[in-house]
Amino acid sequence: MAPEIDLKAAINAVSDVIQNRPRPIREFDQIYMKAGDMVMQSELVASWAAGKQLAFIGDGDAISVCVAYLHAREIIGYGPSRIIVYDFDERIVGAINRFADRERLATLEGKLYNCLDEFPSGRYFDCFYTNPPWGASNDGESVNLFVERGIEALGYEGEGLVVIADDEELAWPKVVLGKVQTFAAAKGFFVSRMMPRLHEYHLDDNPNLKSCNLIFTSLPGNGREVVSMPIVDLGRLENFYGLAQQPRVRYVRERKRVDYGMASDAEYAFEYIKDGGD
Repeated sequence: MAPEIDLKAAINAVSDVIQNRPRPIREFDQIYMKAGDMVMQSELVASWAAGKQLAFIGDGDAISVCVAYLHAREIIGYGPSRIIVYDFDERIVGAINRFADRERLATLEGKLYNCLDEFPSGRYFDCFYTNPPWGASNDGESVNLFVERGIEALGYEGEGLVVIADDEELAWPKVVLGKVQTFAAAKGFFVSRMMPRLHEYHLDDNPNLKSCNLIFTSLPGNGREVVSMPIVDLGRLENFYGLAQQPRVRYVRERKRVDYGMASDAEYAFEYIKDGGD
């Protein structure tokens, strides 16, 4: 059972994070978790990865920021010793680094990275977290690619938390869950814990679709030297972001520095009060 936290303080802190993050790009399956679930997920991740080095393979939800921020504000008394977020969206990376700088979150950093490229060498993490494209149109292959990069980030030894679709009525989430578990098993990882139908999302075309937490743990002695390679097999990229949606973009670039807590002047225009007269 999770320890009691100041729920109001936690919700307000998560609200700060939500104000900071960029708007989702639906083309890339950027679908954001609802605020209440973000609070619970952040506490769970902070506890799961307490004292450990944690890699995020993508993080549109900004759970990484929530975890670091809730810990720094002492709303929760534990958290990872280091968090690095690898994301191909420069808006997300910039938002993370600006927030970390402003709030003096020394444990948090964002790095620009596309999972189609080889994973950066030089360090291994204790655990990884990913909430990837859910693979409805490619039997979970997009999930497998993010999981593969997470496993490489561990040096094949440690734990990974994968957020993945979970629905009792639909067939495709069950297929994806089976495929991802088979893929992880081939890499020397087993499912050590599953928390079903846990999160809800701002998803217009399927507002009732939920996701689960799937935690993978490496088998004893599974660690090895990593030889990470770029993805050249185009078959793995078919329907990556949905039906007929192959990756076309290396990086999402940030055109200008934006204060995400404020409305962009591209979203509105003024109609002025007339001086004098009717």
